[in-house]
Amino acid sequence: MLWHSFYGLTCSIALFVFTLSTFDNSTSECSDFDTTPPVIHVLGTVQDGGSPHIGCDRNCCRNLFLRPATDRQVVSLGLIDADNGKSFLFEATPDLPAQWHHLQKLAEGKMKWPDGIFLTHAHMGHYSGLMHLGREALGSQGVPVYAMPRMMQFLQENGPWSQLVELKNITLIPLQNEQRVQATDALEIIPIEVPHRDEFSETVGYRIVGPSRSILFIPDINKWDQWDRRLEDELRQVDRAYLDATFYDVDEVGYRDMAEIPHPFMIETMDLLQELPQKERSKVHFIHMNHTNPCLDEASAAYRGVRERGFNIARLGDSFSL
Repeated sequence: MLWHSFYGLTCSIALFVFTLSTFDNSTSECSDFDTTPPVIHVLGTVQDGGSPHIGCDRNCCRNLFLRPATDRQVVSLGLIDADNGKSFLFEATPDLPAQWHHLQKLAEGKMKWPDGIFLTHAHMGHYSGLMHLGREALGSQGVPVYAMPRMMQFLQENGPWSQLVELKNITLIPLQNEQRVQATDALEIIPIEVPHRDEFSETVGYRIVGPSRSILFIPDINKWDQWDRRLEDELRQVDRAYLDATFYDVDEVGYRDMAEIPHPFMIETMDLLQELPQKERSKVHFIHMNHTNPCLDEASAAYRGVRERGFNIARLGDSFSL
């Protein structure tokens, strides 16, 4: 009788522990596994003119005209918030059809078109892809396009972009410097003005803030010392930074006056940040590389040197959870 009582008590305790354990596990699954964080996807890494580049007969382009590389897309990011059923593009590049298609695949067929396109400025690689939304191509309906005041005015007052507005292919949504856009319940997008060649519009980068992590996206800027912020401070506020890497060094483009295109050389950016801890340097993912930039070739000494110094180079297909 004593054995049976002890056995029954043991079974009861075991059942209670099992039930409690099962309850705890189900609670954990609900809180930890039912949520999918927003994800940033790299859809392009090349400077406005693309690669191969018009008029270029150098080795960097000659063979690409014969055998185009599928990873040479103009700089763009895609952003998918699966839980809220939203997707966004950063930049409307000349490669918009391929990048749009790529984003649709990443969204697993749940995206007819993006819930917003965020523009940085009015240079050809960053907005000219909007032409694909017009009546000659997609004939879209009310695609939200986020733009700063001068950028909005440029689109409204100059054809063919003004026709996109008039036919309601796009809906312009105004941005203001440093004013947050609540893109979804899980995403904040903050435009940050940067100095650049602003012939037709101001230029912004973006800080994109998710539930757990954030990124900085500055594909175009003049020299870092012309900015009213310290790059080191901005880097500390984010978990990853996609930064202007148009040119590797001054010797790269011998036929242009570099004063007309005063981007920070990659070696300058690395020198500026070299004394930071490795954790901070590794946040940098260089993007927006000119067709002459040797870092487009992963076998190059320049590419290896960047990695050895603790920095990274963005690649088509890279992703980062927020």
